[in-house]
Amino acid sequence: MSLQERLIRGRALPDVVPLFPLAGALLLPGGQLPLNVFEPRYLRMVDDALASARIIGMVQPRDGMTSGRPPLYAVGCAGRITSFTETDDGRYLITLSGRRRFRIGDELNVDTPYRQAAVDWNAYAADDKSDPSAEFVDRERLLRAMRFYLDTEGLKTDWEVVGEAPTDALVASLAMGCPFAPNEKQALLEASTTAARAECLIALMEMSGAGDADGDPTVQ
Repeated sequence: MSLQERLIRGRALPDVVPLFPLAGALLLPGGQLPLNVFEPRYLRMVDDALASARIIGMVQPRDGMTSGRPPLYAVGCAGRITSFTETDDGRYLITLSGRRRFRIGDELNVDTPYRQAAVDWNAYAADDKSDPSAEFVDRERLLRAMRFYLDTEGLKTDWEVVGEAPTDALVASLAMGCPFAPNEKQALLEASTTAARAECLIALMEMSGAGDADGDPTVQ
């Protein structure tokens, strides 16, 4: 058994995960997603996660709203809390490290203020393994599309860092960091391989201008 397999088995993924619906937020296996948590129900969720497996399921609401109980996309990604800070005003600043995608099964009737669901991990078992398809990504075309998209959107990046980044890491960073629309983010999440995700990214960037940029206009 490899070291990676031992680590995965040592931190078994639970059958039921807490759900954090957040439109436009994309977590991918191997990626890191910083979150500023301030709603009481999600503060409670983080407390409960820290006391158990540290796993939170990131998922997008279909209608873009997070109030009430909006319908959810069927596929999300589980992240493990790997960084935690509490601010003076009671917020939590956490980082989720992407573990594996999942398909939502039955949503549970629970007493917690946050939603929970039974999930199926089997369709995305390959997330725990290396993805050789990155070798087949047309990196030059990806970089051309990236430059065009960033110029069109008025975004900036560190091109020296981009040039040194492995292709799989670059694809994941673009997918998570670019301000695409929620349905486009979902398509990137559900792409079967790095190569398929890169093709989706290229198509979105070549169309240029999908989604509005919010916050700090820097892609890292």
